[in-house]
Amino acid sequence: MAVGTIVAVGAGAVGAVVLVPLALGAAGFTSAGVAAGSVAAKMMATTAVANGGGVAAGSLVAVLQSAGAAGLSGVASAAVATAGGAVGWLGSLIRKP
Repeated sequence: MAVGTIVAVGAGAVGAVVLVPLALGAAGFTSAGVAAGSVAAKMMATTAVANGGGVAAGSLVAVLQSAGAAGLSGVASAAVATAGGAVGWLGSLIRKP
């Protein structure tokens, strides 16, 4: 495996683990709960309406809020790093003309 590929995979993995919590916070999934007027609040309202007034445990909104409040678990961090590494690897396949 070429050095450039290794660097791209590593950067993708580390970048994803660092950026996902920031993206969750920016979307409104915070440690203090869902931020009013945010994308997270809109998602939660839509989910609640669709489910008759509540947000079901295990739903996308519930999982994202949990990650926003408590941070990523070890398993979630590994999954995010794997996805980021895969994106980095795919990016390393792009050849410049």
